[in-house]
Amino acid sequence: MEKPLTRNMLPGRGPFSLAEYEKAGGYQALRKALTTMSPSEVTETVQQSNLRGRGGAGFYTGRKWSFVPMGEDAPQPKYLVVNADEMEPGTFKDRFLLEGDPHQMIEGIIISAYAIQASVAYIFLRANYDVAYRGLQVALAEAQAKGYLGENILGSGFGLTLLLHESAGRYICGEETALLNALEGKRAIPRSKPPFPPVVGLWGKPTIANNVETLCNVPHIIFHGAEWFRSLSRSADGGTKIYGASGKVRRPGAWELPLGVTIREILEEHAGGMRDGVSFRAVLPGGASTDLLTADHLDVPMDFNAVQEAGSRLGTGTMVVVDDRTCIVGLVHNLIRFFAQESCGWCTPCREGLPWLTDILAAIEKGRGEPGDIEILRQHTHLLGPGNTFCALAPGAVEPLQSALKYFEEDFERHIREQRCPWK
Repeated sequence: MEKPLTRNMLPGRGPFSLAEYEKAGGYQALRKALTTMSPSEVTETVQQSNLRGRGGAGFYTGRKWSFVPMGEDAPQPKYLVVNADEMEPGTFKDRFLLEGDPHQMIEGIIISAYAIQASVAYIFLRANYDVAYRGLQVALAEAQAKGYLGENILGSGFGLTLLLHESAGRYICGEETALLNALEGKRAIPRSKPPFPPVVGLWGKPTIANNVETLCNVPHIIFHGAEWFRSLSRSADGGTKIYGASGKVRRPGAWELPLGVTIREILEEHAGGMRDGVSFRAVLPGGASTDLLTADHLDVPMDFNAVQEAGSRLGTGTMVVVDDRTCIVGLVHNLIRFFAQESCGWCTPCREGLPWLTDILAAIEKGRGEPGDIEILRQHTHLLGPGNTFCALAPGAVEPLQSALKYFEEDFERHIREQRCPWK
């Protein structure tokens, strides 16, 4: 089984019912975990699989779980929170999984909750994912009726309450502590760390927050084993990955591929290459908050370490492809404007710096740029960089800008020199 995440997704039809999911082998991993494995054995198996978080940060999932206090003296209750908010521009992989096979994620949630001994789990869902919301409601009701949720699941003595929560819809909720504040009904702003959520999280109790795609991998790891999962990948990290491509490609979409396929393979073999009349110029490899890469990087493997060595981040693994007829300055302006709107306003560099960048980029794009603007932009990529803000929103926001200045500074200079946008 080379594509475990999408094996149940059939063209032209909706997601499997519970009965269909079970017939395809669903909930057998849950049965195995609850009846033959201890919580620590589940965590150890996930650690050995080299599963890294698929939400963007890429932290090792099993290691994250291992930080949760265990034993009789551990604080109770414990929580598992699913980050299904997916507000990263250019990213749609979690929606793909949620709409295509909701029971897969539910099974992953129950196994993961068992591993950390969480008694309550929340699915924090992006508010405008209406199809996913309706599908999850049906799947949750089916799982509850069958006894996969509730008290004493499969006679194991373990119980789980799983709740579906619609997000108010802010990008900052992708930061896990801001998500926890929002779930508590507070303003969605990041928390100071330490303490970290695995020790002090939702309502002050131990909490693990994992991404949708991350949790969808868990049933397959438990059922088939860590070695099998590692064998699916072309890199040192385990598993497959939902890669995506948007922009002026022939076949925009999402595909499950071995972790570590190259940018070129995704672009040419799966996305069908560029449309007629345009050429490839650059790519945001992991959503809007990653550095641009160029044609020189087409053979870079799309895994966590290789993309970082190339000067960007794997992020969500969903590429935004930039063609030669798209204005780089206009592209960056559009992205920075989005991040400025989505700033929670908690820290000064982000609250004040991103709107300032938006104004400068707007002026350059409209032909009102000045020679000193480029240096001001470059300074801000450092002032809003890592270590200078309360969370990673602003550092991520300036990644497209800093890479645009690195590879396409001539585009900015030409805007200022000609007092217009040359691409219009």
